[in-house]
Amino acid sequence: MSAAGPSQGANCPEARSAEGSPGCAAGPPQGANCPEARSAEGSPVRAAPHWLRQPERGSSFLMRAMTLVALRVGRGAGRTLLYPICAYFLLFGGAARNASRDYLRRVRGQDAGWRDVFTHYHRFAETIFDRVFLLAGRDRHFRFEIDGIDDLLAVLAEGRGCLLFGAHFGSFEALRALGAKYSPARIRVLMHEANARKINVTLGALNPGAYQDVIVLGRAQTMLEVRDAVRSGEIVGLLADRAVADDRVAMCDFLGAKAAFPQGPFILAALLETPIVLFSAACRGNGSYVVRFERFPADAGASRDAAAIAERCQRYARWLEDKCRGDPFNWFNFYDFFAPAPRR
Repeated sequence: MSAAGPSQGANCPEARSAEGSPGCAAGPPQGANCPEARSAEGSPVRAAPHWLRQPERGSSFLMRAMTLVALRVGRGAGRTLLYPICAYFLLFGGAARNASRDYLRRVRGQDAGWRDVFTHYHRFAETIFDRVFLLAGRDRHFRFEIDGIDDLLAVLAEGRGCLLFGAHFGSFEALRALGAKYSPARIRVLMHEANARKINVTLGALNPGAYQDVIVLGRAQTMLEVRDAVRSGEIVGLLADRAVADDRVAMCDFLGAKAAFPQGPFILAALLETPIVLFSAACRGNGSYVVRFERFPADAGASRDAAAIAERCQRYARWLEDKCRGDPFNWFNFYDFFAPAPRR
């Protein structure tokens, strides 16, 4: 299973990934105590991420059929389709099932059984199902509890845009749905489209206009597009919990273990001297979402120093851990997130 969504880092020459530990985020020595990951020869480790090598599962026909049926019969009847779909992935997706079980054990501190993994799959399927209705503009049955919007508005009131950092946690589509109605600024999205292409193609057909706001990673002009968007007062959203190919990575303390987190998003913020706002939209089931905005510390764009960048990554990792512990079934990385970072 793959969670399609905005970018997993900023793929530009200066934007590389690195690590930090939430446990190191309490004082000045944080960066020094959490150095960038290096190989035995002393060179920075560059990622060949597990998630990019994980093949997409499922059928494009099945996804299109589910979309068509859901929109025609409505949410109530359409949601019944999620149960056999989740059962299929539970039975035949061994690697994803094992990754889910391992993550749930770490985040909840106890072994995860089949019922727990099914619940995890079902929560992910709900967010994909909800994307169908959100992109189609049929959101009257959704309920959004919003907190921290003043943090975002305060940043925009300064007369410039910002970077909005999320994770593969809950629904990023909820942000675009809310933004289309209430945001005073245009919302752009950095997106890596190499994986989960079936989901993007299917759902993109529902609302082609939504993808006019996408800034595609991996192109020479990507960073220039982000710079121009921010200078124009726009919001640029990305998911900062996955490294992209050739990112530098470092191993962060996360859920009691080491895991590779990207530094690229924070280098991008430093290069553009742009404020950062953290975003999450946890799915509570049946169209209910808890949306949170949190201003990242004001010094987040102040320095490009490696130690300072690492410290910001540490804060982000700690923020994500808090989110996962609060809503453990909302984190959707169905691969071995804690495996040693592959090297190129």
